[in-house]
Amino acid sequence: MTIPAESGALSPSPSSHASTEPNKHQMRALVTGGSRGIGFEIARGLHARGIDTTILGQDSERVANAAQELGVSSIYCDVRDYKKLQLHNEAVAPFDILVLSHGVMSEKMSKTMRASKDDWDRTLDINLTGVFNVVNIFGQHLVEKRNGRVIVLSACLGRMSGPGSAGGLAPYRISKAGVNSFVRNLAHETGLGSRGVLVDAICPNHSKTDMGGPDAPRTAAEGAETAIWLATRSFTQGVDQTGLLWEDREVVPW
Repeated sequence: MTIPAESGALSPSPSSHASTEPNKHQMRALVTGGSRGIGFEIARGLHARGIDTTILGQDSERVANAAQELGVSSIYCDVRDYKKLQLHNEAVAPFDILVLSHGVMSEKMSKTMRASKDDWDRTLDINLTGVFNVVNIFGQHLVEKRNGRVIVLSACLGRMSGPGSAGGLAPYRISKAGVNSFVRNLAHETGLGSRGVLVDAICPNHSKTDMGGPDAPRTAAEGAETAIWLATRSFTQGVDQTGLLWEDREVVPW
């Protein structure tokens, strides 16, 4: 597996203190929401590190243009369309890294008792069910070969111990709390790295994206940095951690 020396490799051994070692084939990454914002910058960063990267998006023209700009491959598909995702999975070579960076914000006035059914369904379907769909389909290969990375973009608003417990933006906050639970559950099911699959969530913080707006304090590239690091870091079982929520390369409480 081709990977820059400073980044580590992707082959955790089942032994408790084994370090990762490189495989001979080139790594392949799938980045959802990769046509813009943080996902675009994640794809750029992975591609720059020699990883064969594919971006997935639901706007055919936008995802094609982004892929051309980045020099990567693209898949045009809605993360809510399970059957089409299955067809794409059958048509492409398996991926070693899954980065789930797609997402939508709920309406600004969407408190729990004021949220519309349409807003609730749309937000949960994209932010949470869409994560399940992609991981459930494309992640089977990672589990079978006992080697890979799953990184899901969550949000500080989804933390139960942080600003996420303050109320408001109910569909969005709850969808991201669900993402956190999904990541934690999957990480434990895959042995917290002992079976070769690393599963983590990140809080990218308020970044300049379509969702974050032009006045956000950090760039999309800064918001992408921790995801790129998690996708390429060295990992030693029994020493390094996985199955956690990360912010700027540091673990934060769920």
